[in-house]
Amino acid sequence: MKASRNEERPAEVSRPGGTKQAGETRLRKWAWVERTVWTDRMLEALEQGVKGGVWFSLIDKVYRPETLRRAWLKVRRNRGGAGTDHQTLEGFEGELERNLDKLHEELRSGSYQPRPILRTYIEKPGSRDKRPLGIPCVRDRVVQSAVRFVVEPIFERIFHSQSHGFRPERGCKDALREVDRLRKAGYVWVVDADLENCFGSIPHEPLLREIKQHIGDGRMLGLLEAFLKQGIMEGLAQWTPEEGTPQGAVISPLMANIYLNSVDGAMATAGYRMVRYADDFVILCGSREEAEGALRRVQGQMTEKGLRINPEKTRLVDVQAPGQGFDFLGYHFEGGTRWPRKKSLKKMKEAIRKKTGRSNGKSLECIIVDVNGTLRGWFEYFKHSNKSVFPRLDQWIRRRLRSILRRRHKRKGISRGYDHYRWPNRYFRAAGLFSLEDAHRALLQSS
Repeated sequence: MKASRNEERPAEVSRPGGTKQAGETRLRKWAWVERTVWTDRMLEALEQGVKGGVWFSLIDKVYRPETLRRAWLKVRRNRGGAGTDHQTLEGFEGELERNLDKLHEELRSGSYQPRPILRTYIEKPGSRDKRPLGIPCVRDRVVQSAVRFVVEPIFERIFHSQSHGFRPERGCKDALREVDRLRKAGYVWVVDADLENCFGSIPHEPLLREIKQHIGDGRMLGLLEAFLKQGIMEGLAQWTPEEGTPQGAVISPLMANIYLNSVDGAMATAGYRMVRYADDFVILCGSREEAEGALRRVQGQMTEKGLRINPEKTRLVDVQAPGQGFDFLGYHFEGGTRWPRKKSLKKMKEAIRKKTGRSNGKSLECIIVDVNGTLRGWFEYFKHSNKSVFPRLDQWIRRRLRSILRRRHKRKGISRGYDHYRWPNRYFRAAGLFSLEDAHRALLQSS
């Protein structure tokens, strides 16, 4: 599969000297886009707006050889299992040129059809329930990544700022910072809402109408519709979904953001401060009356979109009231502070328990290295919690390690009594154990 020179290198646009600074600003703003697709000329059109606000001639950019190759690299980085065709990442890469050539030709000729998604189930942390997981085939993940390269900037230009989930250069921490900022600014009444099965409930036709407002390429629209109607295979059964975005698909979060963007806009226009991360959102208000109005407005918006807010899991919360608070993106907010919510703590402890069983045959050094990997990752996300969280967790972790050492000294039961003096805290510090309390103290000192 050979790419032309124009496909290998993004086109450059010559500009008068006076526009150089504007061009550099634009490049910084759109630094995240796939430059094999989004040339300077296209970025200029994106910012200035195309005729009628609708983009045509997009499908050819999806099946460009270099676009498919970049999409494959992204899929390989993200890992993932084999789909219904049983082809692994390693198998796809073993015949990479042939597979990419085939996708290029199928997309160019219009004969490409996505294969059914494999449905499996994984354990839900802290629950006996299982969460459904969709695994598209590797070839379909490559095509979806290429499609996302092409269409995502078109919609990023119109997305509202209160949306943070699955967007370039945004994430959980941005959403959490905004919640914290608003809370400190006096917006202490919170609409803590639960959007029921959002990804699985989005109706196809209204979603396609939203997309058609900005994309006029019929073949691109047909490809997006094909992904929406992609079959699902569970065991020997196979069916075609009548609603919802494709589970596990690369483009599914983007489609959900497209569909919910009008809700973001309506709430902002009405003056409400909503912070949304995919299908998880809160609305921060200055009074109970405002919160009641916000809840009515967002319920009406979601009903118009064919979605449902679960009334049993939706509350109005005064975070200043003792014992009241709300959970958002792994944190629990209450009063003037926050800490990991119960499920987040339980999930972390379960991960540590698996690594610190008393019958663990590894050396203490290896166990600590393994435990440190979990602790550092967890701390990086939850480091802005109330300081009281960290010493208690440190104590719990050291107790589990002492229980391992106790067993190796032929003593039964969990760590207690003299064990604390035999293996004091400084013993584990010397052995290299990551201390959450010390890390938090260093963070406070540096800031």
